[in-house]
Amino acid sequence: MGFFNMSKHRLSQKIYGFLFFICSSLNAFSQKNERPKQYSCQYTAQEILIDGHLEEDDWRDAPWTDLFVDIEGDLKPKPLQDTKAKLLWDDSCLYIAAVIYEEDIWAYQTIKDQIVFYENDFEVFIDPDGDTYNYFEMEVNAVNNTFDLFLPKPYRQRGKPDHDYDMEGFRSAISIKGTLNDPSDRDSLWVLEMAIPFSALRYGEVVTPVPKEGTTWRLNFSRVNWETEIEDGRYVRKKDPQSGEFLPEYNWVWSPQGVIDMHQPEKWGRLQFTKRNSATHP
Repeated sequence: MGFFNMSKHRLSQKIYGFLFFICSSLNAFSQKNERPKQYSCQYTAQEILIDGHLEEDDWRDAPWTDLFVDIEGDLKPKPLQDTKAKLLWDDSCLYIAAVIYEEDIWAYQTIKDQIVFYENDFEVFIDPDGDTYNYFEMEVNAVNNTFDLFLPKPYRQRGKPDHDYDMEGFRSAISIKGTLNDPSDRDSLWVLEMAIPFSALRYGEVVTPVPKEGTTWRLNFSRVNWETEIEDGRYVRKKDPQSGEFLPEYNWVWSPQGVIDMHQPEKWGRLQFTKRNSATHP
């Protein structure tokens, strides 16, 4: 009986040890996936024309981000289509350019502040002081329709978004390699270019100062992509034939969140502003 109890004890120790090893490994794996990415944002002295073409020398010299990954990181397969972005800044604006590779480019929402993510879109999340509170979101679709909002705190902390917030002075433009809303062919990509005035990142007493050398923000990008089918010559979101519910969207991001939730600002990437090694084109 004593031998049996001792054997059970040793077996239990081995089982607990094995489970501890598995949990520790999964935790380390998760932490690896959720490590925020970083981007060094170069200063530009050029006038950036917001036209969706990125023809300025400083745009050419600015580095691309890594290709976007699934929002959950390595836990999920690589995105079906590529996305990448690059950024610049000057004394008035943050400039963002994104290239969205897409075989079927579509968007029908044209009224400002419609729920743009019900269609494919590109989204920007900005927390200037990095405290995970008082952050801004901008969404843009392929017809250059926008949806912007302000959140005093994340939804999980009962944050209430202000949909009346307006990112004053925001500018954006789209160029398309392909045909918009035409299911009869295959498209290549669309380019989104935008300018976000630092003065627009304000809400009540929340004011965003112009960055200085070394200023760091929390920031992330998300691309929402839906599976579609064609009805009466239009793209529509696919539904599950059993439940009748829309199939879940893909969320492809710059810096993986580790969970399907963009509203965890502590997991966003880091954007560092610099004038060192910045382009000097006139």
